[in-house]
Amino acid sequence: MSSKEPKSSVQQHVSGQGNKQLSRPAHCLPGETVVEELAANSRDGLSMPEAERRMGEYGRNELDDGPGVQPFKILLRQVANAMMLVMPTNLLYAGGTSVLLAALAVSFAIRSWIEGGVIAGVFFLNIVVGFFQEFKAEKTMDSLRSLSSPTANVVRDGQIINVPTAELVPGDMVELKTGDTVPADLRLLESINFETDEALLTGESLPVLKDEDAIFDEDTGPGDRLNVAFSSSTVTKGRGRGIAFATGMKTEIGSIATALRAKDSKVRSVKRREDGSTHPFRYAESWGLTFTDAVGRFLGVNVGTPLQKKLSRLAMLLFGVAVVCAIIVLAANRFASDPEVIIYAVATGLSLIPASLIVVLTITMAVGTKRMVARHVIVRKMDSLEALGAVTDICSDKTGTLTQGKMVAKKCWIPSKGTYSVGTSSEPVNPTIGELSFSTSSPRDDTSNEGDVMHYEEFLKQNTALEEFLFVASLANLAHVREGKDGWTARGDPTEIAIQVFASRYNFNRSRFLDEKNPQYKQVSEYPFDSDVKKMSVIFEKLSDNSQTIYTKGAVERIIDTCDQVVWLDGEMVEITDGIRKEILENMEALASLGLRVLAFASRPYNPQDGRRASRDGPPPREEIERNLIFHGLIGLYDPPRPESAGSVKACHEAGISVHMLTGDHPGTARAIAAQVGILPDMAMVGQDVADSMVLTAKEFDQLSDEEIDKIPVLPLVIARCAPQTKVRMIEALHRRHCFVAMTGDGVNDSPSLKRADVGIAMGQAGSDVAKDASGIV
Repeated sequence: MSSKEPKSSVQQHVSGQGNKQLSRPAHCLPGETVVEELAANSRDGLSMPEAERRMGEYGRNELDDGPGVQPFKILLRQVANAMMLVMPTNLLYAGGTSVLLAALAVSFAIRSWIEGGVIAGVFFLNIVVGFFQEFKAEKTMDSLRSLSSPTANVVRDGQIINVPTAELVPGDMVELKTGDTVPADLRLLESINFETDEALLTGESLPVLKDEDAIFDEDTGPGDRLNVAFSSSTVTKGRGRGIAFATGMKTEIGSIATALRAKDSKVRSVKRREDGSTHPFRYAESWGLTFTDAVGRFLGVNVGTPLQKKLSRLAMLLFGVAVVCAIIVLAANRFASDPEVIIYAVATGLSLIPASLIVVLTITMAVGTKRMVARHVIVRKMDSLEALGAVTDICSDKTGTLTQGKMVAKKCWIPSKGTYSVGTSSEPVNPTIGELSFSTSSPRDDTSNEGDVMHYEEFLKQNTALEEFLFVASLANLAHVREGKDGWTARGDPTEIAIQVFASRYNFNRSRFLDEKNPQYKQVSEYPFDSDVKKMSVIFEKLSDNSQTIYTKGAVERIIDTCDQVVWLDGEMVEITDGIRKEILENMEALASLGLRVLAFASRPYNPQDGRRASRDGPPPREEIERNLIFHGLIGLYDPPRPESAGSVKACHEAGISVHMLTGDHPGTARAIAAQVGILPDMAMVGQDVADSMVLTAKEFDQLSDEEIDKIPVLPLVIARCAPQTKVRMIEALHRRHCFVAMTGDGVNDSPSLKRADVGIAMGQAGSDVAKDASGIV
């Protein structure tokens, strides 16, 4: 493969740096150092004159949308379509620049008005239809880019003011709270339970808990920079304050936008020795190859889809044969200059050209596009449709593509009962969809057996342990799940929504107990999730007898430490021993091995020794509440595969197409989902060297040179913690193995690889506008 490197500012810009060069990337420096190097004030912010000066120096905080919709270029592309035009020729007296134009000219020259009119109609109809289809697609994407105009809360002259995001400058102090969109790349200085949703940028399916005190190495990927809030991510919990160090095209999302507009160099690079020197012959070689590439591009034999290349080669072959036939006719008439002989010679040559081929192809593509629309697919570029038939490898994002992009509860383990499981559902927030099953075995003993399927009422019969578990799931939860006119809707933290949906499957929805007209319980105290203690608790009062109960959920290790009792395997309440604690942790690890995020539930009656009851006005101290709890069980959550994913992967394998997962998620989760949908084979059936290369992290993959990647027996089927450039390198590695690659994705982080792939396919419903813009099919 030729060494054609895209030359763009995105390669010169170091990830983690900003508009003003720092001594090290921002995530490698303490917050105070970043403030000093940006000459900012962490208390009073910038002054208004200084902000205006920096606006003039660094520009507006906007992404460069490029030239936008260009009708002339779209029209030119349609006229110059590789399936319509053939090399211009001066050998034919018709003198046309294409086969169709030549046929059109000859038809009118011999006064064959009907044939000439049909050809002219086909020619112009093909251009007009193609132009309007591509123009509307480009116009739609251009309009989507200009929909939003958010604002930001910044500190200037010691006052918090609201300014348009475009007027934010490096050095501004930004205040963030739940629901805000991060306006620029910020080095966090303060955070209280601060979480951001970075799914569109990094592929993370869960909000990321930030830590302003952490410091990371320079090669740490964007998904692991916990001290940085990235532009365009949203705040899902807590509040924070940070200093803007990168705005506009210098942000991480700006670097991706720059990569989207990067063009491959059309000039072959000169091969050099290790010391940088080269032989003069190498310059001649580079010029020769560059000229050959240019001719190939003009003729269409080395660009485009496989069908386009074959048609270009066929056109050149037919053109050559047509010229030979025309010369034979002229030679048979001794090269007489009689106009009738010339027209006959030209017509003989043109009769070899299948002029109707364009009509057949256009109709075929139109029918294919109609079929795709019926399957909820928009074809933005016609050549992407026919290119699908030549795909040998598919690279797919995980979150929102292979998976639903929503958290659901998959399994829960109650020690005295067993394991309860939830079947596949296409609607994550609809508790009425998905079968419920039960197995008496624990996750540690058997993770594959989901047991018998029954109605939820059967599970609840004489099942106090399950009821206590569900009370915690429902009440130690701030999410709302309800059924409305347009179906089921949810509001709240993704993790809590998943747990609330699980409780609702057993008719333990929070609204059932807190109904405004006839409430059964009243919340009297709340202790929100804290990143230090890693748990949250509430106290509810039962209105029928005024008894109060503490409900707690959180990280497994932290919950176990606050529990001293559990209803164990024989149904008896026992003290938690080291052996029981070890068994609980083993079951947690078994659930985690399935790619699940595991939380623990606990509760106890609240009986204050001094007679003071919990109330909203006087909540008891947290350390008094979160102790001596009763352990109830574990719940495992994950972003589930789409119901159709496993079948689609199987169909690809049957068609001889390899499927690769490129995700920003953690290796354990990525491996579990890949195995579940069938991307990973049975590792026992492959050699150790092949098995080792099938699952890699982005850090491991990026450390390999192109030569080392090419020596790997099999390219990875799963790459976890992917950065955007990692996905592009994977596609280029497949190209070097002469594979024809399709890329599917939905996030901004997928956009460079969607553009680099032979066929880019973006998810339409939850996909970002940038991803749709970079793709050929939506």
